[in-house]
Amino acid sequence: MPQIETERLLMITFTAEMMKALLKSKEDLEAIIPYSVAAEYPLDVYKQFFTYKIERFTMYPPENEWEGCIIHKATNVIMGDMGFKGGPNEAGEIDLGYSIVPSYQGKGFATEMGKAMVKWGISQRNVKCVKATCDTDNIPSKRVLEKIGFQATKKDENKIYWHY
Repeated sequence: MPQIETERLLMITFTAEMMKALLKSKEDLEAIIPYSVAAEYPLDVYKQFFTYKIERFTMYPPENEWEGCIIHKATNVIMGDMGFKGGPNEAGEIDLGYSIVPSYQGKGFATEMGKAMVKWGISQRNVKCVKATCDTDNIPSKRVLEKIGFQATKKDENKIYWHY
C-alpha cells in the first residue's frame, strides 16, 4: 500500500514484522518504527487476528498491500487501522474494515481516512466495488459508513451490509 495522506492522518502498510513486534509489546513495535503507539492500540477485536494475518501475509505477501496503520500526524501516534481484508475477491469486491482507539474516536478520523481509502481502493486494478459490514448496534460505525458514501443494502439480526 502506498502511503495515503489526508489533512490530519497518514496511512502506512501494517506489515507482518510490525504485527509480530506488537504482539510482544508496544515498545518492541516503537523500536522499529518512527511512531509512538496509542495506549489502547490495538483493539482486542483486531489483535485477535494478528496470528492469522502474519501467516497470510507471509504466505501471500501481496495481501499485505491492502492493510494499514493510521497515524495521527499532529501527535505522531498510531491510533487506528484500516484495510481491505486481503484485497479483491474473484468478483472484484474489496471489504473495508477499520478501528480507531477510544481516545481518538468521535473526531472524524475514520471518516477522513475512509474516504481516502475508498478513493484509493476503487482506483486499483481488478476492483469493481467496495463493501463493508457493521454490527446493527454500532451506531458510530453506521455514521462513518454513511458519511463516506456507503449505502446499506441488506440487514439481518446482527449485521448491516453496505456497498459504495
